[in-house]
Amino acid sequence: MNRTTFQVGTFEVNCSIISESDKAIVVDPGAEATRIRAELKKQGLGLAAVLLTHAHFDHISAIPELQRAYPDLPVFISDADAKIISHPFNQFPPDYPLVAELKNVKSAKELGSFLAGIGWTATVNVIDTPGHTPGGVCYLFKTSDGKPATLFSGDTLFCGSVGRTDFPGGDMATLQESLEKLKGLPKDTVVVPGHGIETTIDRELASNPFLQ
Repeated sequence: MNRTTFQVGTFEVNCSIISESDKAIVVDPGAEATRIRAELKKQGLGLAAVLLTHAHFDHISAIPELQRAYPDLPVFISDADAKIISHPFNQFPPDYPLVAELKNVKSAKELGSFLAGIGWTATVNVIDTPGHTPGGVCYLFKTSDGKPATLFSGDTLFCGSVGRTDFPGGDMATLQESLEKLKGLPKDTVVVPGHGIETTIDRELASNPFLQ
């Protein structure tokens, strides 16, 4: 399993391309679809799916263009957050106009069977982590080569902090319950947050005040 992570858009979302063989998954393509496509082409990869940690505009805005380039591209998201995608509050024009509709939206619960169907060998666990949004999720990628697992935490957990809960649907008490789930992950787990620098569970347990 290979990973390339880079920042996209005005809000500098960490967008990740994860690949096995010639099949790629993109996590949180928030903007700059042309750049994402160029990176896929550079690596000789076909795009098999999009995974969304949550539905906020800065994490989803490149998807319409990606779906025009890759017909029938599935987008995996929690059922609760799928309802947010086209909500009027979910925009920040002019950089992030409202995404009126996404095609082929699938429940994150279906991800395991989809990956098995395309021959993916890495294990991906979907962890429900509401709080920043009603249906936020984290994706835990584990391989059989002995390397540390990688957690794509979206805006649930950052290096030294956590996601805001003052947006519609946010709730701090719920977020704290979600963080309790993450505290139990192996300490060497690499954390790729939705914004900012990468970290590890061990580092956050030691220094993040929200995990004390």
